[in-house]
Amino acid sequence: MDENQNNNIENQEKRSGFFGGAIGVALFVWDFLKVLIIALVIILPVRYFVFQPFIVSGSSMEPNFSNGQYLIIDEISTYFFQPQRGQVVVVRYPKKPSEFFIKRIIGLPGEQIQIDNGRVTVINSANPKGQVLEETYLPNQGLTFPHNTSLVGGSKSIQLSDSEYFVLGDNRLASSDSRDWGLLPQKDIIGKVFIRAFPLSRFDVFTKIPVYSVTQ
Repeated sequence: MDENQNNNIENQEKRSGFFGGAIGVALFVWDFLKVLIIALVIILPVRYFVFQPFIVSGSSMEPNFSNGQYLIIDEISTYFFQPQRGQVVVVRYPKKPSEFFIKRIIGLPGEQIQIDNGRVTVINSANPKGQVLEETYLPNQGLTFPHNTSLVGGSKSIQLSDSEYFVLGDNRLASSDSRDWGLLPQKDIIGKVFIRAFPLSRFDVFTKIPVYSVTQ
């Protein structure tokens, strides 16, 4: 075999090796892109429409939720179930929707809420004469007072429409809530607190709604 033939064979092998390597790289890149696309298709909807992270800022929910705690919010259930009394939810601040607050639902649509003598009274079809809530999750009951009576109808009565909620922080003496900025439209409820992921020492899953014992 002469020198020209040897060169042709070597050149063919080099071209074959080059294209073979290029095809291998292309297949690897394509497989990576497929995995990435599938992951995005699955993860993004979950991230933005099912569960969302939230970091507690401030002391309005102490001692039950503290500044810096990392929470996972369940958004999907709000599309299928009405928020319930006692649930802790993340909401849009009605006066500035770009801000988010964490609060506890106290008053439901159509109810009347009374704040008097440091206690919360609920008036509804089941309790037309009114029942005082026993809020066992509060470290000190009897500390719920109106902040600015002109914004929530005074200490006598606050009437909720069919699409409004009355929300309060657990730290009743240091919380900006429905007593200050009024009733919360249902559309401003982002989701309920589902998991406290951090700190690990206080990891918890919140699936139960508080059971209220009520007194006349």
